[in-house]
Amino acid sequence: MTTTLITGANKGLGYETARRLIAAGHTVHLGSRDAERGRLAAERLGARAVQLDITDDASVAAAVEAVEADGGLDVLINNAGVQHEMTKDGAVTGAADLTADIMRATFETNVFGTVRVTRAFLPLLQRSAAPVVVNVSSALGSLARVSEPGSPAYAYPGVAYPASKTAVNMLTVQYAKAFPALRINAVEPGHTATDLNGSTGHQSVEEGAEIIVRMAQLGPEGPTGGYFAADGALPW
Repeated sequence: MTTTLITGANKGLGYETARRLIAAGHTVHLGSRDAERGRLAAERLGARAVQLDITDDASVAAAVEAVEADGGLDVLINNAGVQHEMTKDGAVTGAADLTADIMRATFETNVFGTVRVTRAFLPLLQRSAAPVVVNVSSALGSLARVSEPGSPAYAYPGVAYPASKTAVNMLTVQYAKAFPALRINAVEPGHTATDLNGSTGHQSVEEGAEIIVRMAQLGPEGPTGGYFAADGALPW
C-alpha cells in the first residue's frame, strides 16, 4: 500500500489529486491548514485528515508525528501555495507596484513552506522502498517560457508568484541531486480554475491534476530532477 501526503488538499487541485490517488489505491493523508475544512474534505473522500500549516514549524512537526504513527510515508506532494499578487478586483500586481512585503508573503508559503515540509518528511520518505516527491510548480516558473514573446507566460505581468515557482524548480533540481534514491520532480498543472487565481483558469481541476497524479505514481526507475507538464518536459 502506497501512503501519500498532499499539502493544501481540502480543495482545488489538492482535493482532486487526493480523490484520484485514493481511487488508484493510495492511502492519502489530506493536509489542510484549517483543521475543520480538512476533516470534512477527508470524510468526503475517505482520506485521513492532517492539520498542516506549512508556514508553521510546530504544525509541520505534529503532522510528521501523526503520519509516522500511522505507518510512514511514500509520496509527498507539495501542493499548498498562495498568489498574493492577485488583488481583490482580480488584477495582478506588476513590477511597478511590487513590494518586498508581497514577495515575502509569497515566498513564505510557496518556497520556505516547501523547504520546511520537505526537510521534515525526508526521514520518513527515506525509509520507503519507492519514495517520491512532487512539487507543484507552474509554467510561470520557466524563465524560458516567461522570456518567449507570444507565449501565455510572457504575457503575465506578475513577479512574486513566478519568482516563487522558479525557486521551487531550483529546489527540485538540488534536492533530486542530493537524494538520488528519491524521485523528485516539479510539475506544471496548467492554467486551472481554482481559488488561487479567482477561478480564471481555462482548465478543470480534473485536467490540472493529471500530471500531479501521474508523477505521484512513479516507480524507482522513473525520472527525477525534472520539470513536467501533461504533454511532456518543460524548459527551465
